[in-house]
Amino acid sequence: MLSGRGLRMKIDKLQKQILIVLLLLCLITPIGILLPMFFNAGDAWGEWSARTLKELVGYVPSGLAKYSDVWKAPLSDYSINGADTSVVHQSGYYIVSGIIGATVTYVVMLIISRLIVRNGK
Repeated sequence: MLSGRGLRMKIDKLQKQILIVLLLLCLITPIGILLPMFFNAGDAWGEWSARTLKELVGYVPSGLAKYSDVWKAPLSDYSINGADTSVVHQSGYYIVSGIIGATVTYVVMLIISRLIVRNGK
């Protein structure tokens, strides 16, 4: 079994690795808008509204229909200005959204790991 110090060092290393992965994921988030534009595919894959899904496949699953209006995104379409169609601006909004999401994820992970270390002593 690891001592408290050894466990803390392992957790610190894991936290740094997770942070690096999250930052890399933030940097590649614009792929979500670039690939559909490149293939002329419309919306980013999987980011369809219930209306768009009905147009694509002919129906809306009952769970999606029931819960689609429960959550409204703080930055709708990853944009401050929905009319702004500039790829550069959209890419920037995607990266900012990714950084915000990664920061929230990292902080939650940090809190959980600190609780584990504290309770493990």
